[in-house]
Amino acid sequence: MDLLNAAKGKMVLIELKNGHSITGKLVAFDVHINVTLEGAEEKKDNESLRKLGNVFVRGDTIILVSPTV
Repeated sequence: MDLLNAAKGKMVLIELKNGHSITGKLVAFDVHINVTLEGAEEKKDNESLRKLGNVFVRGDTIILVSPTV
């Protein structure tokens, strides 16, 4: 949880169980790793699929949360 707290307000990459990934600015999260992102963009195989804007991602669909470079 400390690492997620440190990533608040920064760009993160979230990999999902369905093979897609989402990048965006981490706004908030909870103990279930449900996350809220700003300016999110959905990607698959490193290709942009669509811009999502502000999103809520359920923690049970997340495989990985990582800071982006």
